[in-house]
Amino acid sequence: MAHQVYYQEEEKLPPQHQDRQPGIQSIMIPQPKEKGTWYHGSDKLLDKVALITGGDSGIGRAVALFFAREGAHVAITYYDEHEDAEKAQQMVQEEGRRCLLIAGDIRDDAFCRSAVQRTVNELNHLDILVNNAAFQTYQENLESVTNEQIERIFRTNIFSYFYMARAAIRHMKPGSAIINTTSVTAYRGSTHFLDYSSTKGAIVSFTRSLALSLVNKGIRVNGVAPGPIWTPLIPSSFPAEAVPQFGTDVPMGRAGHPEDVAPCYVFLASRDSSYMTGQILHPNGGEIING
Repeated sequence: MAHQVYYQEEEKLPPQHQDRQPGIQSIMIPQPKEKGTWYHGSDKLLDKVALITGGDSGIGRAVALFFAREGAHVAITYYDEHEDAEKAQQMVQEEGRRCLLIAGDIRDDAFCRSAVQRTVNELNHLDILVNNAAFQTYQENLESVTNEQIERIFRTNIFSYFYMARAAIRHMKPGSAIINTTSVTAYRGSTHFLDYSSTKGAIVSFTRSLALSLVNKGIRVNGVAPGPIWTPLIPSSFPAEAVPQFGTDVPMGRAGHPEDVAPCYVFLASRDSSYMTGQILHPNGGEIING
């Protein structure tokens, strides 16, 4: 039997830009690879319940699919990308798992509390929280970053992580897991995403501190720091002419796809990582990270 080849050739991304945030996955060219047809579940998350922010597309959708393939039921929060969210729900349901869609603004503490409560009410419990939703805006320099942009990015990217975790932990039991999505930019910075990379650095510290805070409760807290991954965040925040170069500067020479990242979340959500807390995984195409 021939061995399957996992290495992917470098892909060319055509220039493109979406004029709205959040971006829409269904109109991206090419479509992000998310199905992971090579990935076979083994009940690592059987009958667990996961809540994933930004689960309608990109990394969040792939994580929802992989979790479902491992036996988990999933609740997804998203802003207003209804078509993308319905596609994510369909993919989870095709794995034989339940999928709850919750539309709203994670910048609002009351919405975050409501989303957690709906998850518990409709799916009966909560075992895994994945803080994943994010916002970014490309700017040439610091002078171009407005106060309004700074507030939106911090409220979306880090305030919501506090809100969601604070609401979730009261429902979690020993063995539960929180997984936070940070970024390679937390470690190497970003010329055009100063405020975004600052929030991602805050997420690293939040992950390590929350892990220490919850270790005696038996709740593990870890994170994933993806490198350049082809998701709706890219065409909705990059200038069209910058998109073809996205991801070409990493050792593997290409942007990653959501299916390249999702197994990290499965690992951190499952018993496989039972002796890990306060740690960050780095699916980033080969960049060497210190810190």
